[in-house]
Amino acid sequence: IDGNEVQIRSYPGGHAYMLSMGWEYIESLNLLDNVEKTSQEAVSLLSASPCPSDEMDLIIYGDQLALQIHESTGHATELDRVLGYEESYAGSSFLTTEKLDKFRYGSNIVNLVADTTLGGGLATCGYDDDGVRAQRWHIVKNGILSGYMTNREFAHIIGHKRSCGANRADSYRSIPIIRITNLSLMPGEWEYEDIIRSTKKGIIMENNKSWSIDQKRLNFQFGCEIGWLIENGKITKMVKNPVYQGITYEFWRSCDAIANEKYWKLYGVSNCGKGQPTQIFKMSHASSPARFKRVKVFSR
Repeated sequence: IDGNEVQIRSYPGGHAYMLSMGWEYIESLNLLDNVEKTSQEAVSLLSASPCPSDEMDLIIYGDQLALQIHESTGHATELDRVLGYEESYAGSSFLTTEKLDKFRYGSNIVNLVADTTLGGGLATCGYDDDGVRAQRWHIVKNGILSGYMTNREFAHIIGHKRSCGANRADSYRSIPIIRITNLSLMPGEWEYEDIIRSTKKGIIMENNKSWSIDQKRLNFQFGCEIGWLIENGKITKMVKNPVYQGITYEFWRSCDAIANEKYWKLYGVSNCGKGQPTQIFKMSHASSPARFKRVKVFSR
């Protein structure tokens, strides 16, 4: 805090740091090793320049990319929502059923996979609450919309003979509804350093600070704790209050680089609300750092 200026810098992040693991997960975070760096960045943010208003390449990862996956892909592909069963409360989806196996959701390198067998995932289970065995399936394959989160009640509407096993209740008192499962962006082939080196004009944004997305999961805006400008392949300076916005399919179509499996990490969302009465559920999203071309950025 400096006068009226308040900045936040967190480690490992303000969201998405919960997994189905034990003490070994706490140890893996190396919390004490990051205290000094995090505190110094918090102080530096007070005097940093605001994020410029421009179009530039955006690199995101960690809890921010996990939340991007959750909000713009996960909720948009819950089949009950697609069919209008959530419309009076949480909205609908632009990914309507006639788009299945036809609609270009992202670039050719974008593969988003749902997996209720994923080790450490918060939505990992043996069976869902319909009694359907846990499984793995593509939501987006090579950029094309290829699947939905389904249950026994609605799977036949899209021509499937069986459910994908995404029907869950948050307690014995609740009616099972379709929920986002563990949903991940599959790794690419890039080294993270090479993504930065090949970026002429861009920004890295870290750690989610705010989010907003419309009722069809189409137009979104995310704010982050910190940004780092990239000029001619080099990180040049810190900026504060960075925000980016876009249209979901345009954003994912602009993805031109994803780091390889060495950088692929799992993150957890512990507070996903849905339904009337509201049910709170948990799920995980894994990703490697990814770059998106010509994204509108600005300072809040």
